[in-house]
Amino acid sequence: MAKLQGKSALITGAAVGLGKGIAEVYAKYGARLCLADTSPDVDVTAQALRDTYGAEVITAIVDVSQRTDMQAAVARTLAQFGRLDIVCCNAGVARLAPFEAMSDELLDLHINVNIRGVWNTCQAAIGPMLKQGGGVIFIASSVTGDIVADAGEAAYALSKSALVGLTKALAVEYATRNIRVNCTQLGYARTPMVEKMALESNPSDPESAIRAIASGVPMGRLADPREVGELFAFLGSDESSYLTGSQIVIDGGSTLPETVSMGTN
Repeated sequence: MAKLQGKSALITGAAVGLGKGIAEVYAKYGARLCLADTSPDVDVTAQALRDTYGAEVITAIVDVSQRTDMQAAVARTLAQFGRLDIVCCNAGVARLAPFEAMSDELLDLHINVNIRGVWNTCQAAIGPMLKQGGGVIFIASSVTGDIVADAGEAAYALSKSALVGLTKALAVEYATRNIRVNCTQLGYARTPMVEKMALESNPSDPESAIRAIASGVPMGRLADPREVGELFAFLGSDESSYLTGSQIVIDGGSTLPETVSMGTN
């Protein structure tokens, strides 16, 4: 039996990029899916999963910053599948700007999507999980903020580091009630969000920014979203049954080197 066979999962930010990669891996392993996103393109992703894997997939158009949207997405999942086993809080934004020029609107965008969006998703899901006797939540944080940071990323770093604290608090609060909560800390994957950040970093040659990122990764490349999806599949499966409150770094080793100028390589 596939590791996620019979499990139902809600994935936010599932239309493209990392969320799409997670959804592909989940469909491969037999999960029943509710794909949630702001974009109608989520229906295209859902149909591709039906065609390729024969997956049972529904969609929800949501704004994660709106609590009622996430309550509706959870209700839709329960109505279709009867239970909600796994929640992947993946939806997020990243916008670069010098700190001294960063507007309140830009700060609020990161807080509303990256923090409030995860908060809303978790709150909507935990009630049904308690009623059914358990579940799994994982939160897509980042190496940025909690481990490393770059110039121009103050709002993003603030929002992603907050998710580490939320993960630990929820893990402790619900451990005895069979709800496990973990967070992943991704380096860089080749996604539309990273490509947008590269364009903001170097508008005249965004590919050079991508190459520069890859050059700083010991493995020499960015992640494929489906590689990240494999980690998320493990976290959603019974194989990770003793794992909660953990921060799992998946970055190709990018946070390991002490410097970029010392050593024998």
